[in-house]
Amino acid sequence: MGYAIALVFGYLLGSIPFGLLITRAAGLGDVRKIGSGNIGATNVLRTGNKGLAAATLLLDALKGTAAVLVAGHFSPDFGLAAGFGAFLGHLFPVWLGFKGGKGVATYLGVLLGLAWQGMLVFAVVWLAMAFLFRYSSLAALTAAVIVPIALYFISTPQIAGLFAVMSLIVIIKHHANISRLLAGTEGKIGAKG
Repeated sequence: MGYAIALVFGYLLGSIPFGLLITRAAGLGDVRKIGSGNIGATNVLRTGNKGLAAATLLLDALKGTAAVLVAGHFSPDFGLAAGFGAFLGHLFPVWLGFKGGKGVATYLGVLLGLAWQGMLVFAVVWLAMAFLFRYSSLAALTAAVIVPIALYFISTPQIAGLFAVMSLIVIIKHHANISRLLAGTEGKIGAKG
């Protein structure tokens, strides 16, 4: 029962669509009508407002961290369940017809709550790939492949396993990005529209 409560708690926290709420509050309309059409920080950046994109990234990450820390206070396993719930909530928010973001920021927040060293691995890989190629999606996909491998060596099998599943979901959610990367039509970091 505790696992189910933790999962639902995490899901509800994760389902808060900060990218949509922030851009609407700033008078920029519906962020789902530009760029990739999703509610994450990369798409918010396409509005041209770096501050709003940074706020979206931070809030989407913190909802994952908060879910882990609150539920983890009762049991480490509840922290795992709540973190996974927050990740799923961001991807499939009930309030938006189950059409949410791609999960990278919330993935990072869960990573911070469960294994902060893994977040450093993610950040280094993401920054290196983004600097070299200027594609947020490619940077995130590369980091998502490397993180579970790193966690296998620096964390617990349960955390490494959870992130293997979450990384697979991140890759699946980026299927359209992968197609555009292969076709050479993926938008670069900082491009508007």
